Amino acid sequence: MSDLQKIGLLVLALFVTGSSATLAQTTQYKCMIQMSNYMGEGAYVVVSLINGKGAYEKTLSVLGSNKKWYPDVKEWHKALGKKTPNISAITGASVAGGDRSVVQLDIDNSKVNKDYKLRFESAVEDKEYYVKDLEIPLTTEGLSAKSEGKGYIRYVRFSPNSTN
Repeated sequence: MSDLQKIGLLVLALFVTGSSATLAQTTQYKCMIQMSNYMGEGAYVVVSLINGKGAYEKTLSVLGSNKKWYPDVKEWHKALGKKTPNISAITGASVAGGDRSVVQLDIDNSKVNKDYKLRFESAVEDKEYYVKDLEIPLTTEGLSAKSEGKGYIRYVRFSPNSTN
């Protein structure tokens, strides 16, 4: 085997090892969001990772794709700052009253059972805004329980994505 072939195999081995390690660091969860029955437009729902100091760390999912309405999700929008980056967590349309939506969340395993929460923020045009419609401790128990919302969200359930 030539030196060039050996180097190629070494690079391939490092790439595969690095890819496996990256995949092992997160778990994909299906998150089913059941909305309460309310009248009005579809709700914009943002799911964020919140650290122990109450600060936003990462946007995990955005239900609602029209950037015009992002300022209605006030605390999340403020945390983004003046710049509105290309948000890769946009998962589809807003969710109407009584409907449900299933989104996929990639959860960093190193954050589970630490001092983190998942915050579900919701807003509906010309209606009330809920900064903490639902907050779930990012724990094994929190990810396995049915959690009740306080506003437009009736409840949320998680299940590990079996396609990992």
